[in-house]
Amino acid sequence: MTLAIETQSLGYAPGRGFQISNLNMKVPVGSLYGFLGPNGAGKTTTMRLLLGLLPAARGSITVLGEAMPAAHVQVMSRTGYVPERPHIYPTLTVDEALRFHSAFHPRWDQPWAEELRTQFNLVPDRRVGALSKGETGKLMMLLALAQKPDLLMLDEPTDGLDPVVRRDVLEALLSYVSVHQATVVISSHLVHELERICDWIAVMDRGSLVAELPMRQFKDGIKRLSVADAPATLAATPFTILARRPDNGSGEQWLVRGWSSDMQSYFGAPGATLRKIGDLDLEDGFVELLRSFREAK
Repeated sequence: MTLAIETQSLGYAPGRGFQISNLNMKVPVGSLYGFLGPNGAGKTTTMRLLLGLLPAARGSITVLGEAMPAAHVQVMSRTGYVPERPHIYPTLTVDEALRFHSAFHPRWDQPWAEELRTQFNLVPDRRVGALSKGETGKLMMLLALAQKPDLLMLDEPTDGLDPVVRRDVLEALLSYVSVHQATVVISSHLVHELERICDWIAVMDRGSLVAELPMRQFKDGIKRLSVADAPATLAATPFTILARRPDNGSGEQWLVRGWSSDMQSYFGAPGATLRKIGDLDLEDGFVELLRSFREAK
């Protein structure tokens, strides 16, 4: 598997009681990589480390085949970045913002930038400071896409946008990716949005990577099992038990990870009975993973 991003034993400690610890992250080339985590989990900090905007305390970072932060200039010339907060001078007009950013990106596609501006209904002589939140979000995505990047790093790009604007922004993103096979790392609180567009998912909490795997494997491999007559102590299981909880007084409910259908035969050995297998959507799986991760701490 060819990787667009790889970190090894990455660490960062800003000295405020929070730290990124031993982060080993692998983002495949051409993937739509969804980055999930609660507020304060470390997603924005991780993105800034990957782009050389913060100094790592230890470990290594490789982005687009280059060591970071040593190759910061080369990597950023091939990367479109939408930060958590807008970074455009508010006194510029939309047209001036486009011309300003184009000067820094040799791949800048001016005809396509104009096409996106028209598609997003952005008025050329409107000042950035006078744009609505939705218009600002569309302008940020336009600036990232028009530089024709190989990698897009998007930190909450649709946060606070109404459904119509979110749809416009995501349609432009998916259209670009389908044509140019770019890699996308997208952080979002909108779990169902990531479920719809991403083929890889990573879950971060308290500076640690809780999970990182293909979306289909995540959704198929996390199950809620209803189990009767389960012994208190279990031998090795072919799946990982994330949690065991009483099931309304009649057996137990197990949350398991790494499940496949051929594992049903396991329950005969300990004398247990598998009553039911329940699916979890991405949001349920995300919440349960965080809960079990915190309970284990």
